[in-house]
Amino acid sequence: MRNTVIITPVYNDWESFTKLIGEINKTISSFEDISFRLIVINDGSKEKAPPIKLPTHIQTIEILNMKINQGHAICLANGIKYALNNYEFDNLILMDADGEDRPEEIFDLINEAKKIKDISIVAKRVKRSEGPLFKMFYFLHKILTFIFTGKLINFGNYSLITKNDAQTIIKDPTIVNSFSGTLKNKITKLGKINCIRGRRYFGPSKMPLFKLIIHSFSIIAVFKMNVFIRSALFIVLLTYLNPYIGIFSPILQFLIVLFNIMIYLLSKKSNEKRLEDMSVELVDTQKITH
Repeated sequence: MRNTVIITPVYNDWESFTKLIGEINKTISSFEDISFRLIVINDGSKEKAPPIKLPTHIQTIEILNMKINQGHAICLANGIKYALNNYEFDNLILMDADGEDRPEEIFDLINEAKKIKDISIVAKRVKRSEGPLFKMFYFLHKILTFIFTGKLINFGNYSLITKNDAQTIIKDPTIVNSFSGTLKNKITKLGKINCIRGRRYFGPSKMPLFKLIIHSFSIIAVFKMNVFIRSALFIVLLTYLNPYIGIFSPILQFLIVLFNIMIYLLSKKSNEKRLEDMSVELVDTQKITH
């Protein structure tokens, strides 16, 4: 019997989480050779969690209560570290709790992992459900990331990672900035499935545009040395191009410097001490068992 732990952060949206566990239960019912457990990271929710009924095919649900709201990256890092310290497992599945990571694609993640053993699998987004404005910003994020890091990151948190890879990425302080960025940076070989970004179960997205921009820059900050080197080259190139593009050259140079300052400031979140002391960010834990 193989063991899989599903990790998902929740911030106030307990209605979606309640629906999610029912949908997960339907999907995993076909895997008789796998035992499933669920870790929920309550990201400082102001709304109280409702009574949770344990579904048939999930062995336990454990809720880790964070002291304050800190965002998905730190929640996932806490969940991974907690799982490594407290659970015996073969794989972790990381996903959002609002329905945008579709539970039915857990089936595809697990089956792909069975085909290519001992390799983590990411869910590559081939179709999104958001509006045109979000899609435009997401496209710009991918282009900006590629230009300044040389990496094409076309996946988010939704993934299945092996225990070995979990042990590798949890040692890297950049994981408190971005799970997907750290995974791409530290794990050279990744499998993938195509996925469709689902619609939220209830209500609109709770992430404003400013936080989406910070999220994008946080991913880029994982590769800060690449960013600084490439930026220096771009600034030199723009100096040579000044006779041809005129005032645009100093404007672009200024924007690149400003961008690098932002990346540097965001990268300061990543430090060994914070990674080691994650347990102090938890208030308590609650376990629901059969």
